[in-house]
Amino acid sequence: MTLTQLSGYRLMWIFVMFDLPVTSKVENRAATKFREYLLDEGFEKSQFSVYARFCNGKEQFEAYLRRIEAHLPARGDVHILTFTDRQYENIVRFSGQRRKRSRKNPDQLALF
Repeated sequence: MTLTQLSGYRLMWIFVMFDLPVTSKVENRAATKFREYLLDEGFEKSQFSVYARFCNGKEQFEAYLRRIEAHLPARGDVHILTFTDRQYENIVRFSGQRRKRSRKNPDQLALF
């Protein structure tokens, strides 16, 4: 078995951001179902209505994109962004008025 060098420019993060209506029981159920779907797909809640997931390249991102598209609620706005692993390392985070340490990216061995 040969080891392949994984590049921080190939590895990616997917951010799903959404604004879904919840003014009726039907809309509320659809929004809840969408959030639960993202969690089931391995996304983690970064902020309210912002979910993130690590993936190992453009092909895997395209597969997630197709699956997310198949589970979109009938109404509302969903935005999907991608960042390379290197770009993700440079995100500056604050909690309150304090700067937080950068998030540690998953170890490369965690992919296998």
